[in-house]
Amino acid sequence: MLAPIGREIGFSEFQITSIIGVSALIVFLASPFWGRLSDTWGRKSVMLIGLFGYTGGTLIFTIVLAIGLEGWLLGIPLYLALIGARILHAMFMSAAMPASTAYMADITNVENRTKGMGASGAANNIGSMVGPVFAGLAAISLLLPLWLMAIIAFINGLFVWRYLPEPPRHEVPQHRPRRLKYTDPRILPFVVVGVCMFMGFALVQQTMGFRFQDALGLSTTETAKTLGIAMMLSAACSLFSQMVVVQRLRLAPFTLLRIAIPLLIVAFVLMSAFSTQLMLTIAMMILGLGMGIAGPGFMSGASLAVSAEEQGAVAGVAGSCPPLGFFIGPMLGGALYQVNPVLPYQFAAGMYVLLVIAMIFLARRVTVHEG
Repeated sequence: MLAPIGREIGFSEFQITSIIGVSALIVFLASPFWGRLSDTWGRKSVMLIGLFGYTGGTLIFTIVLAIGLEGWLLGIPLYLALIGARILHAMFMSAAMPASTAYMADITNVENRTKGMGASGAANNIGSMVGPVFAGLAAISLLLPLWLMAIIAFINGLFVWRYLPEPPRHEVPQHRPRRLKYTDPRILPFVVVGVCMFMGFALVQQTMGFRFQDALGLSTTETAKTLGIAMMLSAACSLFSQMVVVQRLRLAPFTLLRIAIPLLIVAFVLMSAFSTQLMLTIAMMILGLGMGIAGPGFMSGASLAVSAEEQGAVAGVAGSCPPLGFFIGPMLGGALYQVNPVLPYQFAAGMYVLLVIAMIFLARRVTVHEG
């Protein structure tokens, strides 16, 4: 929703994508902290902080957007207010993902960890399919979908509080959880691939609103609808990947990544080469197919590389890789789009070609922790 809304209030492409980028930077910085905290406070408590923090942050951000759309606050003051709202939102929202990832690690073992992460990713993609449907409500009011997301997050928090038990295998340690470094040789291959992979994905995802609007000559509301359909189909393909490829084929995590990256290269090439609704939508579907395979491979690979006592820490580190990518990607994508509308997708394709080459060497360093 932010791409068409941002243009409606007079922001440039770089300003719009930088709002997402700054938010992602905060998630990157906070995720390891929340992951370690879930080792001591418990997964459920930290998950609740994330869900209710998401609710409050979304309400504040949407209120600031409403003020901007009404013309009561404009220009740089509005931009800074939105940045501030997203920082507050990200500080607390970032607790949810590492806690839920560590929760999944607690209730799975080495044999079914990849399947568990695939199931978790499938749940995310069901949300990604339903979310764009709500974007159609922008025809009634541009901000209605965002108000509804805040309400749904609050209900989700109540559901977790009432029905989700603390993982039976999780015991609160007496000592302070060990801090995992990004350079830890056990997880370094997945950190490198994860950051690069999500940077390219974010670069593309956060500029596709502009691409659809400009290539097809759409209005703000039409962009929300058209892009919403494409994102829904993309999420459906991602769900198919996770329910069929990941769940039924017993492939090693790094093997999943080596299958996914070439698919993503194809998607980026199509985005740069074509400007019709059909081809852009097909490119989005291939993007979803690739990310549906890559996501579980990335999370399960990092989880399997460390011991049971380090699951909260590794969930925080691994969970911070996507937001680091989402910090760099949108900022870079917005700047490149202002130069040339196809440049972000050409850049992403080229970067992923280099990533495929790098993975040949990184694969030699992949290990699985026994026990």
